[in-house]
Formats: sequence, C-alpha cells, structure tokens
Amino acid sequence: MEKKFFGLVLLLLIVLASQEMVVPTEARVCLSQSHQYKGTCIRGHNCAMVCKTEGFAGGECKGFRRRCFCAKLC
Repeated sequence: MEKKFFGLVLLLLIVLASQEMVVPTEARVCLSQSHQYKGTCIRGHNCAMVCKTEGFAGGECKGFRRRCFCAKLC
C-alpha cells in the first residue's frame, strides 16, 4: 500500500512540475508603412482596413506625422 501511495505522489509531482516548466512566449510584431493608405492617418480603424487589403493582420496610426503602419507576426 505504501509503495502505491509513493508512486502516486511521485507521478503527481512529475505532472505538476512539467506544467510549471512551460513558458509562454509572445510573437514579435513587424510593422511596415502602408503603400495604399493616402493622407494623414486619423482613425486607426481605417488604417487597419487598408492594411487588411494589403494582406496584413491589421494596422495602426503612428508617429508625429501620423502615418499608417501595417502589422503582421514576424
């Protein structure tokens, strides 16, 4: 009985330890200035829609000159 209990505790410890070893990582996001967006970027939603037509995941307005930058995972 004691050996079964020790084995169960050891198995439980291994399972819990393996869950702690998993480290989540974040993907890098690459930005590229939009080629099709014209004018000053005021609304981020408009920029994101243009970037989606260019094949990107989305976009945002950035910088002092308010340019549209498209984003995708690197």
